[in-house]
Amino acid sequence: MAQHFSLAACDVVGFDLDHTLCRYNLPESAPLIYNSFAQFLVKEKGYDKELLTVTPEDWDFCCKGLALDLEDGTFIKLADNGTVLRASRGTKMMAPDVLAKEYGAKEWKYFVSDTGMPSHPGKYYFYDNYFDLPGALLCARVVDSLTKQNSGQKTFDFWKDIVAGIQHNFKMSAFKVCS
Repeated sequence: MAQHFSLAACDVVGFDLDHTLCRYNLPESAPLIYNSFAQFLVKEKGYDKELLTVTPEDWDFCCKGLALDLEDGTFIKLADNGTVLRASRGTKMMAPDVLAKEYGAKEWKYFVSDTGMPSHPGKYYFYDNYFDLPGALLCARVVDSLTKQNSGQKTFDFWKDIVAGIQHNFKMSAFKVCS
């Protein structure tokens, strides 16, 4: 006999924008999320307008489990054992020989086996849910743009602008009350 779930039987229902009682339409929601943040960065923070143009192929960059080095713009994808499967600077993938030299076949030094997540929270951001994935693509493209504009710059200070975008997009006045 099938069990039935009824919201009427619940005293409280909470939503955290990722692990909700709904199924996401990712092809529809990801561009909306990306565009809202990209428009903020371009209009309010002066980033390059090329951030506003995304091709279908650009979305291939997105996958859960990316860790972003907030200082140098390196993204790494970890295996479940903590080794680095792939890495990129912005969207530019590291060649296998560079990856091997940089990370080797050993557990990544900031991997915490108990949680399966990176430590060192002030230096890394971990993209672990579908709501965050458009942000991973946007940050990677910001790194690409800054690298191009600044002739191969090695460190960045863009994360404060990403946080400002989050604050801007999620202020209470941005939400319409429906009746």
